[in-house]
Amino acid sequence: MVKEEIQDLLAYNGLKIIQRKDLFRFSLDSLLLGDFVSIGYKTNKILDLGTGLGPIPLYLSLKTKKSIIGVDIQEDVVNLAKKSVKLNNLDTQINIIQEDILKLHYKFKPNSFDIITVNPPFFKFHNKHFVNKLSSKTIAKHEVSIDLEGVILESKRLLSTGGSFNMIHRANRIDEIIVALNKNKFNVKRLRFVYTKQNKPATMVMIEAKFNGSNGNIIIEEPLYIYDEHNEYTKEVLNIFHLGDENYDSNA
Repeated sequence: MVKEEIQDLLAYNGLKIIQRKDLFRFSLDSLLLGDFVSIGYKTNKILDLGTGLGPIPLYLSLKTKKSIIGVDIQEDVVNLAKKSVKLNNLDTQINIIQEDILKLHYKFKPNSFDIITVNPPFFKFHNKHFVNKLSSKTIAKHEVSIDLEGVILESKRLLSTGGSFNMIHRANRIDEIIVALNKNKFNVKRLRFVYTKQNKPATMVMIEAKFNGSNGNIIIEEPLYIYDEHNEYTKEVLNIFHLGDENYDSNA
């Protein structure tokens, strides 16, 4: 049996997350998306699709006390996420369930959620006949169990009118993403591009779209840079890591 490891979710001694070396470990992407999500006072229910080990629900618990449900198809991953929720005493707020995302509309009523978040598999997968032999890490990174169109379609079924869809994805798929969103009656409201450092092409993009929302100008937010000229995390990224730590001084 592979050893389970308890680690800090963020860079301060706060939330903990349980991981295993044989499973896909949480990444910076999830924390960036958690920071990007805007939670209004009318929000009641949040759904995180492909939750993995649960980093996004855990992170969002620092921003809201509203109900959060995380969904993943992989049993081992779900079991670890449940352990992390319990470890952080968040059982009453966060519920992790094992389910195929494409079947969620059978489990929940239409328009059940106010916010949906997703850090989906980034890469297309073409070798479908090898699916049964794939590792957990491959399933997490490649569109094996669900693709971009499936994620957006199921979100359309589950979001309330005007509900907020939040996703982080590869920047080079932005045209495909916007076409799929518009096709399913989503209007893009905010975009933020993520760069490893200045003078490099964008690697990721964070998107907020509203289901059946009104048309309007898209807000292009300031670029987010991961590393500075010294190859160290920028102050903004450090602040994202330290969300909730009242003793953290970003100028230290």
